[in-house]
Amino acid sequence: MVFEMPVHLAQGAEMFPSPERTEWVRRLPDTVRALAERWSLRLGRPYQPGGHSAWVAPARTAGGEDRVLKVAWGHYEAVDEAAGLRAWAGDGAVRVYDDHVTGSTSALLLERCDPGTSLRESVPEPAQDVVLAGLLRRLWAAPTAGFRPLQDMCDAWAREFEDRWAASPGSLDPGLARAGIALLRELPASADRRVLLCTDLHAANILAAGREPWLAIDPKPYVGDPAYDGVQHLLNCGERLAADPAGLARRLAGLLDVDPDRLVAWLFARCVQGAPGQPELGPVAAALAPAVR
Repeated sequence: MVFEMPVHLAQGAEMFPSPERTEWVRRLPDTVRALAERWSLRLGRPYQPGGHSAWVAPARTAGGEDRVLKVAWGHYEAVDEAAGLRAWAGDGAVRVYDDHVTGSTSALLLERCDPGTSLRESVPEPAQDVVLAGLLRRLWAAPTAGFRPLQDMCDAWAREFEDRWAASPGSLDPGLARAGIALLRELPASADRRVLLCTDLHAANILAAGREPWLAIDPKPYVGDPAYDGVQHLLNCGERLAADPAGLARRLAGLLDVDPDRLVAWLFARCVQGAPGQPELGPVAAALAPAVR
């Protein structure tokens, strides 16, 4: 079979170029073939357009079981994906059957969701809120030992923001920038509850399945404040976010049974952090600012 590159994976390599990533992409066909041999898999065509950092395709084992092979470019946010899936043990998330890490490649042999359509494709956004909140409340019940604290990710993002801000000031009001990044650093330490977080759960990362109606995929596990875990979904709800960000956050906080003020504060911090690359988040941060002062 001729090797096929998913569209978004190719775009990701172009958007975030580095000699290491270019070499990883060059070697990807050989890497995929070696993993197929390792696990005795017959591979289908990769899912299109796919994600920006992984080659993912349906597979079948020598024993006839349906699986998914995920071959990912290693990045710091997702290093505990296999460990998180094992901690959840199929309760609200896909199962992981095996994993293999070598160099900058992280490979997982995963449960295949059938039919595999995403929540984003299938359900209107207000109903997505309900499904996502139900999954997160289940995922938070998993054990937390051995996982990195959310503080690590927030501190890394704050440093990245400050580097970008120094290179290109003016993309955001300076007062908003300072307040948002200060919150990004402060909020993890002030949480009164810490759980195993998915951190990247949104409607495109929830798939229809036969074993359960919906299963989460592609987690980036950290331990921290449960109020954080709804933020990525909110950031993906562009029209509702622009129209009433505080109201949207408080609605989701009610579904998650978390402190609405903390979820609003997290949303503000993440909008500030994301604004240099997503200018549409600047006005959302400005609209949220009075609610976090």
